[in-house]
Amino acid sequence: MSKLCYIREEFFTKESSDEVEQTNEKKAILYKYLLITGIIVAAFNLRPAITSVGPLIGVIRDRLELANWSAGLLTSLPLLAFAIMSPLVARLSHRYSNESVMVAGLLILFIGISLRSFAIIGLLFAGTLFVGLGIAVCNVLLPSIIKENFPFKVALMTSIYSTAMGVFAALASGVSVPIAEGLGMGWQIALWVWAVPAFAGIVVWFLLMKRKKGERHVVYYGNSTKNQIWCSPLAWQVAGFMGFQSSLFYVTISWMPEILQANGITASAAGWLLSFMQFIGLPASFIVPVIAGKFRSQQGVVLVMGLFAISGYGGLLWGQTFGTMIISIVLIGFSLSGMFALALTLLGMRARDAKQAAQLSGMAQSFGYILAAFGPIAIGFLFDATQTWDIPLVTLIIVAMIVVIFGFGAGRDKYVFD
Repeated sequence: MSKLCYIREEFFTKESSDEVEQTNEKKAILYKYLLITGIIVAAFNLRPAITSVGPLIGVIRDRLELANWSAGLLTSLPLLAFAIMSPLVARLSHRYSNESVMVAGLLILFIGISLRSFAIIGLLFAGTLFVGLGIAVCNVLLPSIIKENFPFKVALMTSIYSTAMGVFAALASGVSVPIAEGLGMGWQIALWVWAVPAFAGIVVWFLLMKRKKGERHVVYYGNSTKNQIWCSPLAWQVAGFMGFQSSLFYVTISWMPEILQANGITASAAGWLLSFMQFIGLPASFIVPVIAGKFRSQQGVVLVMGLFAISGYGGLLWGQTFGTMIISIVLIGFSLSGMFALALTLLGMRARDAKQAAQLSGMAQSFGYILAAFGPIAIGFLFDATQTWDIPLVTLIIVAMIVVIFGFGAGRDKYVFD
């Protein structure tokens, strides 16, 4: 009888253990899906708050009586905020967890978008600074979160989130003028609507924070290695690639509508062409990281993307027909999306683990965005000085060549601490 009871007890214990294991497995799967959703929603917020400004920059400039260089600051200021915030993010995430810092970053972004939507110069620039600080948190954390949770699928996950980012970036450029002028809501509402995905991100990452409450993730900065990243030549090459390609992107987002309008395109059409440029680059956002992940060296990918950029800006400089303009926009869109996705991929591929990825991400984005921040201001200043877009376009061609040079170094099959 006792033997029978023992067998029966063992059976129910095993059955209970199996149920617990199944429950834990379901929770793990649910968490993975929620995490992927959080990554995608965070990616939705990485560009719209900035790309929505480009098509409206002329309206904002005229309504608030800003000079071209100060209007360019509306795009450059977030990049300066990226540079300031990026080195701090990894330390904060170690102290408070990835999820809680992500919630804080998205909250800062939401506040920044709201402040910026007032037609007051002080709040406009203060809100723009907050926008940059909030986006910087997501920028730095996402590569290390992917490296930590999807170590063997870095290229694929980067493809997914860079494509998601590109979709909303393009959408923001395309609908800004129709919302502001077509619907008669004004530039303030056209900028504020991008607070909605920020709020959605806060909700998702708050749930993830509750799920992971009390846990610590990767120790991002150890006492012995926290400064070594700044001594790595490869890290500087990745930072240079990140910075110069970002400069190309943000200059294009800021001033492409004005360049197109100087060629006889209406403001609304210029906004949609800017949106088209980003939509046409979406395949590159997805394909380039996947292709890059199949090779030990990414130098060939860098060369192709660089040639596309040089040809695109050259077409805008020397081409006079509408057809040439469209071909140039396609080449620029494909190259900018591809190079940015590749830069994000390199943050994971040039690091051996999530700790190194976080250090490289913070360093590369800090220096890179300092470099990028001068782009829109410098191009606006060149136009003010020359009253022609020829010199700025020649400058962009030179910058594209510099991107290729740094990309050749960053694309080598090496790790930052080797």
